[in-house]
Amino acid sequence: MESGFVTDFERERARYADGEARVGGISDLDERQRQLTRMGNAAAGAGLTLLMDGRAGDAAEWFGRSAERYRESFPDAPPGSWGRPIGAIKARLLAGDWRRAEGDARWALDAGAAESESPIGRYAGCLALLVLARDGEAAELALSIGDRDGFPRAVAAALQAIATTDGPAYEGAVSEVLRSFETREAYLEDVAVADTVIVLQALARERGIAVPLDSPLLP
Repeated sequence: MESGFVTDFERERARYADGEARVGGISDLDERQRQLTRMGNAAAGAGLTLLMDGRAGDAAEWFGRSAERYRESFPDAPPGSWGRPIGAIKARLLAGDWRRAEGDARWALDAGAAESESPIGRYAGCLALLVLARDGEAAELALSIGDRDGFPRAVAAALQAIATTDGPAYEGAVSEVLRSFETREAYLEDVAVADTVIVLQALARERGIAVPLDSPLLP
């Protein structure tokens, strides 16, 4: 593992281990769900560093931990905490674990993601529908979030293009999403990876419209 990835991985592993040591002694449910979310973030960060280092098998184990912690945190999280289902579904796709991704997708839909008034909730719903190959419903949901203030239009456009199997539209949208990652300063857990692009490419690949992309933020 390259030195930069060693540093990032060890930091994320230490954060996860610290949370693991603390969470069992937390009785306050709100504090516990926040600690579980921090553990989910740390596990995702660890997985991303390993993925970027070419260690997909090891990365998958950490992405699995991440999805489990996000899901474990959800029952006691405040209403509308749709970042947890999003994180879980993305972690499964980053791990290449489609079977468990389908389980988490059904969980997100059962929780009401697709009916949410929040664009983030609908994003969770759209990801879930795409995982389950319910593309017609996903296309409608993607269209409903594309004009919402505060939601990245390029991400919505990429989701809609995937749902409608529109290769040219997907290529333009996913390239814009990648540029947005390349020009930002903040990343999940300070790990500079275009994780959303990787997830979009996984969904696009299932429909035969993934495109070649080259970036230091991609494996």
